[in-house]
Amino acid sequence: MFVGDSLSLNQWQSLTCMLHSAEPNATFSFVRGGGLSTFTFPEYNVKVMFSRNAFLVDIMSSTIGRVLKLDSIEGGQLWNNGTDVLIFNTWHWWIHTGRKQPWDYIQEGNTMYKDLDRLVAYEKGLNTWAKWVDSNINQTKTMVFFQGVSPDHDNGSDWGEPRANCSGQSQPVAGSTYPGGPNAAEKVVDKVLGTISKPVYLLDVTTLSQLRKDGHPSQYGFGGHRIIDCSHWCLPGVPDTWNQLLYTALVQN
Repeated sequence: MFVGDSLSLNQWQSLTCMLHSAEPNATFSFVRGGGLSTFTFPEYNVKVMFSRNAFLVDIMSSTIGRVLKLDSIEGGQLWNNGTDVLIFNTWHWWIHTGRKQPWDYIQEGNTMYKDLDRLVAYEKGLNTWAKWVDSNINQTKTMVFFQGVSPDHDNGSDWGEPRANCSGQSQPVAGSTYPGGPNAAEKVVDKVLGTISKPVYLLDVTTLSQLRKDGHPSQYGFGGHRIIDCSHWCLPGVPDTWNQLLYTALVQN
C-alpha cells in the first residue's frame, strides 16, 4: 500500500503499469472508493493499493474551519490492516499557500496557529507519524518504506537557467550533483527517521529526481497549456526508477 499525496499516486501508477507489462495476459481488477484505490491480480493473490492522505496527519472540519492536526493520525486505522508493505510519502502539500492551502488553522495539542513555519510543521507532523509506526507496526509482518522527497522544477535558477522551468526541457541536468543543492525537507526526513526504533527504509529518490528536469508533464499534463506541471512525473519515467529501487530493497530483505 502506498500512502501519501499525488507523488505516491505517481509511484503507484508506475508500479501497476510495470506489473501489468510484465504479465500482460494476467487478469486484473481496479476498484476506487473512499480515498482508496486497489489494483488486484487475482491469480497471484496480489493487491497494490493507494491510500490518498496528503499529510499523513489529520485534517478535520470544525466551527472555525479546516484544521490541520499535527498530533492526530486517525487515518492510520486503514493502513495497518494485513498489509505486507507500506510506502509512505508526504511533503508536496505542506508548502502550498493561498487558494491551494487545504487548511485554515494548524493545531498541536491545545494550541491553535493561524500558520507555522512550514518545515517546523512538517517535522511535527512527521514525528506523529513516526510514533504511529513505532506503536503500530509489527516488523515481522510489515515492511515500512518512506518514499523520500520528490523535487519540482519550477525555478530554473536551481540549474543555471533563471528564466526557465520544466517546460521544453529535453535533457537531464549534466553530471551527478544538482546545482541547487539538497531539498530542505530532506534533512527533516533524515532527522525524523533517525528517531524510529522499528526498521523504516528510505527510498532516497531526491537527488536522482532533481537531475531529471526533463521528466515532468509540463504543458502535457492535467490542465494542458493553462497549467505547467513541473511537480509530477511522466510515465513511463522517473517513478519507474523509484520502483526499481523499491524492488531491489524488497528482494534484499
